[in-house]
Amino acid sequence: MSCRGEFKTPGGKLIAVDFDVVDGELRNVVVTGDFFLYPEEALPILTGALEDSPITLDEAGYTARVRTALDSSAELVGSSPEALASAVIRALGACQEPEQSDGG
Repeated sequence: MSCRGEFKTPGGKLIAVDFDVVDGELRNVVVTGDFFLYPEEALPILTGALEDSPITLDEAGYTARVRTALDSSAELVGSSPEALASAVIRALGACQEPEQSDGG
């Protein structure tokens, strides 16, 4: 199941996340948006923070994983670990909605 969520930080930038849900975990995580990340090479840190995360975490749990991964090695500008966590929660909510049936 493929999921996508977005969050626009008030007064800031858009951050989006795409991932698959496999065996109750986030897999193939891709983080995009119009935020800035210094250094740019730190993008795998963001995706790695979420890769293999259980879908049962709450927003605070995803925030903590991202914040811990970024630590002092990278700076997220125009967005935040909380915004990325919100995008993940939105993605999970959207992809868990029941699929509509044509009835036939």
